Amino acid sequence: MAIFNQLPDNVLQWFAIFLSIIIEALPFVLLGAIFSGFIEVYITPDVVNRFLPKHKFLRIVFGTLIGFVFPSCECGIVPIINRFLEKKVPSYTAIPFLTTAPIINPIVLFATYSAFGNSMRFVWLRLIGAFLIALILGYLLAYVLDDDILKDGTGHTHFHDYSGETWYRKIFLALAHAVDEFFDTGRYLVFGTLVASAMQIFVPTRFLTTIGHSPLMAILVMMLLAFILSLCSEADAFIGASLLSTFGVAPVMAFLLIGPMVDIKNLMMMAKSFKPKFIVQFVTISSTLVALYCLIVGVM
Repeated sequence: MAIFNQLPDNVLQWFAIFLSIIIEALPFVLLGAIFSGFIEVYITPDVVNRFLPKHKFLRIVFGTLIGFVFPSCECGIVPIINRFLEKKVPSYTAIPFLTTAPIINPIVLFATYSAFGNSMRFVWLRLIGAFLIALILGYLLAYVLDDDILKDGTGHTHFHDYSGETWYRKIFLALAHAVDEFFDTGRYLVFGTLVASAMQIFVPTRFLTTIGHSPLMAILVMMLLAFILSLCSEADAFIGASLLSTFGVAPVMAFLLIGPMVDIKNLMMMAKSFKPKFIVQFVTISSTLVALYCLIVGVM
């Protein structure tokens, strides 16, 4: 305790915010790792191909909407997406799922409804924005961009056949994969959280609010704030609602859309498996689409 008493107050605040983000995020990372482990053991490429629509555009729509029934926080979505890609789910199906699952799932939508005084307006704006952005990302990956987004060697592993294993052996193997995934992904989460919590302390919020005068600048400031805070999507609506009187509807909507798609801890986890070129494309396209959508919202 004497050691902590000698530390500066801002360092103590840094550690406190770091621990709060870690405590908030770890259960979702663990849940994502468990899903990933069971996908590894129970889902084969043949099963994937059996359930996916045949047409490319329908596959994009499928990936965009599946978050309604397969919800996941952005803290745990990356290992799930990585495993799906390894099982030969097309990137133009997986990335729309990564984009929308942390936003359109029932828990987040209800939290958004509650945070804004039981208003459906913000629920619909958030839902429609996430849906449109995911569709465009999926379309670009299907028809324009390189759809091979995993790092070389990541998505070309030998597929193990677990069909001959007993049921209890399958569960053991799934949990063993989950443990490996949890610790492998967790180190990126820890590093990303350290950076995010440090930025919350050492980047003055006062500076962000003073530069957000024009509609576009206000939107960009709120997007930067979402990136810095790296909030869980189950909680970000309450922070966004508290900033509504300061920034207005369009900037707050930018905050609610970009945060679950792009934040510091998410990028650290994505860097483990995805090609740097795709990460740059994902961040650039997502940010541009969010800004354009919110500018339109601002004039409605």
